Amino acid sequence: MIRLASPLGLLLLPLLALIGVWVWLHRREARPKMKYSALALMSGARPTLRSSLLGLPALLVFAACALMILALARPQGARNDKRFVEGIDIMLVLDVSDSMQALDFHPNRLEKAKEVVKQFIKGRSNDQIGLVIFAKDTFTLCPLTQDYNALATFVDNIKFGIANGDATAIGMGLSNAVDKLRVSKAKSKVAILLTDGENNAGRIDPISAAEIAKQFNVRVYTIGVGSEGGQVPIPNPGAFGPRFLRIEARLNVDELTKIAEMTGGQFFRATDDAALEKIYQRIDQLERSKVEVSETHFFDELGHHLMIPALGLLLLAFALENSWLRSFP
Repeated sequence: MIRLASPLGLLLLPLLALIGVWVWLHRREARPKMKYSALALMSGARPTLRSSLLGLPALLVFAACALMILALARPQGARNDKRFVEGIDIMLVLDVSDSMQALDFHPNRLEKAKEVVKQFIKGRSNDQIGLVIFAKDTFTLCPLTQDYNALATFVDNIKFGIANGDATAIGMGLSNAVDKLRVSKAKSKVAILLTDGENNAGRIDPISAAEIAKQFNVRVYTIGVGSEGGQVPIPNPGAFGPRFLRIEARLNVDELTKIAEMTGGQFFRATDDAALEKIYQRIDQLERSKVEVSETHFFDELGHHLMIPALGLLLLAFALENSWLRSFP
């Protein structure tokens, strides 16, 4: 595909044509005439190749001028570049129930998860990423987007109590994320579910949500957060300052493992800050798919390619007119 950056330059072509007609008529009138004593002397004469080509230098000059006018119009070539980029659709599914206040992560489970999630987002490119949160209720904080700055802002604004944190509806959170991914046209669709508890609320249980994810080809990675067994401290505000309660870890490892296996994903256990960081790095490495993207650029100037033959035609016309096709009055 060719486009002209300065098409007004083509207005010189009609002017060149008028000049050409004027020169042809003028040369015809100014053609030298020779008188012969008898026409019989010319009866056997035939035009030679040289005499037939006497007007060639003028034609070459006009052709060169036409090429230069086309060059002034700045023709530009559309270059199609095909490149491979890595892009998939990812929904982040984050538990924001009250148990995420536990202090076995620094400063607590939720804040550490938010920090690692933002690093994960920062490391991606060409992906569409969205965010779902859940506790007793579930909300889509951010639909699939490539505006990573806006997405990071949503992550920063996550607070306790935003989704009624006295229960954990894992199945509802996952099904919400799947609903956002089911209309996606991406070849690879992923949900990354992070929770520290077991499902104890919601109309859809986690296994049913996993079946829905499998139906829509959504691969689910599950991350279980929290110390293994025992009790963990959690702050509890009081009239005379915060007190610390100890809660029992209730992570359902078997269920999270089954969800991942059903959908072709993996289950990970994060028992401390470093482990959680490594898990997201691992998922980041696993979820890389190449997509061919065709891009069109209009930056290739073609005018200089016309100036070179135009110069060649001028030189050829000059050489012919002063050598083999040289004429005398």
